[in-house]
Amino acid sequence: MNSRASRPATQWRIGRRSLLKAAGATAAATAASGMTAGIARAATKRNAAGDEIADAIIIGAGYAGGTVARELSAQGMSSIILEARDRIGGRIWTDTFAGAQVEVGGGWVGAQQVLVQRELSRYGITTEIDVAPERMMLPSENGFESMTPAEALAVLSPLWAEFYAGADDYFERPSEPLYRRDLLEGVDWKSLADRLDEIALSPTEFMRLNGETSMYSGGPSTIGALTGMAQWFQLAGGTYGSFLSTADKPAGGMIALLDAMLDDAQADVRFDSPVTSITESGGQVTVETTGGATFAAPVVVVATPTNVWKHISFQPGLPPAQAAAAGDGIGVPHSKKMWLHVSNKEAVTVQAEEGAPIAMLMAAQELEEGRLMVAFPGPSLDTSDAAAVRQAVQQLLPDTSVLEYRSQDWGRDPWSRGGWGLRRPNQLLDLFPQIEEPHGRILFAGADIAQGWHGAYIEGAVESGLRAAQQALSLA
Repeated sequence: MNSRASRPATQWRIGRRSLLKAAGATAAATAASGMTAGIARAATKRNAAGDEIADAIIIGAGYAGGTVARELSAQGMSSIILEARDRIGGRIWTDTFAGAQVEVGGGWVGAQQVLVQRELSRYGITTEIDVAPERMMLPSENGFESMTPAEALAVLSPLWAEFYAGADDYFERPSEPLYRRDLLEGVDWKSLADRLDEIALSPTEFMRLNGETSMYSGGPSTIGALTGMAQWFQLAGGTYGSFLSTADKPAGGMIALLDAMLDDAQADVRFDSPVTSITESGGQVTVETTGGATFAAPVVVVATPTNVWKHISFQPGLPPAQAAAAGDGIGVPHSKKMWLHVSNKEAVTVQAEEGAPIAMLMAAQELEEGRLMVAFPGPSLDTSDAAAVRQAVQQLLPDTSVLEYRSQDWGRDPWSRGGWGLRRPNQLLDLFPQIEEPHGRILFAGADIAQGWHGAYIEGAVESGLRAAQQALSLA
């Protein structure tokens, strides 16, 4: 559990050296795994107008903001991180449920994600493979069909190979998505649903692909872009098996690496500080929060989800690419994640078809009584209705009872207003690379606007944070 998730403090500042001096190596190891680290107030500096000042203001204490803070600190620049929540992490949220550590937000990393692997190595954080299912259940015209994981992989791999046919050409260099712009012009307009309609599939085959495309879209498969998921597929290695292999979990939880990065940065994080306006004038940027506090710096990095941008007043107004992203959003709108403590100990994973109350139900860690499972509900399921949740689970696993559950509706979260990012049709060609460029002294970062592992992965947040840090240093 990350103790900062429920910490009521308005300010946090701690460094690895001070941890070691104050509490010894044991306390340092505890902090790196997301437990209590310590709180101390940093000295406040103000300009003549009364604004609190630093070399940079960073909006958002997720992985993008944490990367920027760490990189700027290494170059001797001070930063203040303004975080709307009372915890770090943003759409990453390591917490506890049923006595076990769980990921309420994003939950996995992969060996193919080179930036994250480098960061894990830097801080000595190991990973482990997540729980593997013993049985898979896939939809068919005649109800669910039970298979071994090997049988399911053999069934699904050729279907996904057909779905992504041509992706190795238009994403010849998947970490440089615009390298084959000429080929992308023929496919970037397509939604996942458009691609499904193009290929010859039996009803059962359609259900098996459509169930997964709708899950990643957080609702109808018309939301997500073919090029969004196809790029992930190619970055993972270009096979369905390699795509599924991006399922490692860092020791200490997904928050452990961010904890270490912020400790390294001696980051000055101000919790409960939602930003309402960002104004650039005369070579200075001023930021105001809902509480009326004002901050000023030569550069500001906006490291929030794109879906939040339209709820911040920018002066001057946003340029076309950022304005389009703010209006349309990149984070999927109907994203919910649910943790269930169920009576059944079997490690089974179930995938349903589009429109089902639960799109996917996945086995997680075994408990003394029963097992934890992760569910991704569709828009039709009211997760506040316990009876509806139990009924939805039993539609997939009739012999399983729900003992307790916890749900997070990321689409209704005011500080994300959507879940993981997945580009919409046309957004790759319409928004990039302009969306990454500085707006005067206002910079942008976040997994949603990464070139590589965008949206659903902390790899993209780190990539984007590294780029924004370099832009900030060039303006210093």
